[in-house]
Amino acid sequence: MHIAVTGSIATDHLMHFPGRFTDSLVAGKLDKVSLSFLVDELEVRRGGIGANISFGLGQLGVRSSLVGSVGPDFADYRAWLEGHGVDCESIHVSSRATARFVCTTDADHNQIASFYAGAMSESSECRLAPVAERLGGLDLVLIAPDDPAGMLRHTEECRERGYAFAADPSQQLARMHRDEVRALVEGATYLFTNEYEAALIEQKTGWSADDLLRRVRTRVTTLGPLGVLVERLGEPSLRVGTVHVTERVDPTGVGDGFRSGFLAALSWGLSTERACQLGALVAAHVLETMGTQEYVLDPAASLARLSVAFGPEAAAEIGAHLPAVAQPAL
Repeated sequence: MHIAVTGSIATDHLMHFPGRFTDSLVAGKLDKVSLSFLVDELEVRRGGIGANISFGLGQLGVRSSLVGSVGPDFADYRAWLEGHGVDCESIHVSSRATARFVCTTDADHNQIASFYAGAMSESSECRLAPVAERLGGLDLVLIAPDDPAGMLRHTEECRERGYAFAADPSQQLARMHRDEVRALVEGATYLFTNEYEAALIEQKTGWSADDLLRRVRTRVTTLGPLGVLVERLGEPSLRVGTVHVTERVDPTGVGDGFRSGFLAALSWGLSTERACQLGALVAAHVLETMGTQEYVLDPAASLARLSVAFGPEAAAEIGAHLPAVAQPAL
């Protein structure tokens, strides 16, 4: 199964200031702030929703084609992704720097942050037809959050060329108006959202839940600790639970992990229920790890966790497709 993942590719620069920002604010001078904080910690993490999803697929032995825009500073990140089973041949390289999130957190967990879109602003320059030609076709295109113009362009191209696509607008819903959200959703084979985003889509489009089900084949709504809800027109809804989490370390990228597992199971020809179960497993690993691409899926441990959560039959069916040796983090 040939899967193309379109979406953001970014790096996060996270710093810690041991003091308090408020101690440096002077009453009556806040209209002319000029401050510099000496930080004692810096973590540079690989991120971006498209990259996170492709990484997760690679961890499961499924090679997807990542489609997005990066800068000339992408070389090390490219090597990391390719080393973890991601096809990076269709990534557009801009003269601008790769998108970057820079955030400083103080002792009270107050944050001062900036996001530089950079090369991400050129994602609309990417085309899906060359990807399909290179791979011999596309079975599914996941359209994840990216520059809105790029998301709309990819959706339009999928309709024009008959590529099945999954809509995953999530973070970009807030800045899009009714017609844009409708354009992203109409005709999707899968619509991925969390519970809040599901309600926001209905509000923004003016479509009811039934209206949406008439316009997409399958709605997949993640419900946090309550699992996931799958809805299909004219069929009973499906609810799938979660995998027990040993420690909740960082929720960033949990939804990306779920999508990786879900799409991997689909590529293996498994049922939607099994896809949700594998998605829950990967999501649990992400939640237990600091960083969105730092987890490792150990096959034996994964089988055990699946068996406890969903029973031995589910574990056996999914386990038959898991790679014999999980790829180590580099």
